[in-house]
Amino acid sequence: MTNEPFVIERVYNAPVERVWKAITDKNDMKQWYFDLSDFRPEVGFEFTFEGRNEERCYVHLCKITEVVPAKKLTYSWKYEGYEGNSFVTFELYPEGTGTRLKLTHAGLETFPAIADFAKQNFVFGWTSLIGEMLPKFLDKEVTVA
Repeated sequence: MTNEPFVIERVYNAPVERVWKAITDKNDMKQWYFDLSDFRPEVGFEFTFEGRNEERCYVHLCKITEVVPAKKLTYSWKYEGYEGNSFVTFELYPEGTGTRLKLTHAGLETFPAIADFAKQNFVFGWTSLIGEMLPKFLDKEVTVA
């Protein structure tokens, strides 16, 4: 088992400000991420959401630890009733007229060694969210504007 964080990078055909809004505005987030009851990109802000699979519902407990507007957002990510704590970091870089997003999920090895917390599940989840759902959302927004 490796302690290397999971990292995924994608380039989107949208300006940094638009991508930042997509990852920090709860109304945008519910269209590609999770439906959060509240979200504010402020250090110390705590939020929760539920993630489900066939057998279980996991309550995610998150707390924002770092905010650099339009550049970086980091929050802790743990599960109610389980050991372990990880950190998700979104970093945005202007690239021509688009934006490169680098997502790092570190600390996955701190979770219990059960199948639902296996690294490949995070790889699958983030690849779907960052590689498929977010670009579809951003493309939809760009064509409407």
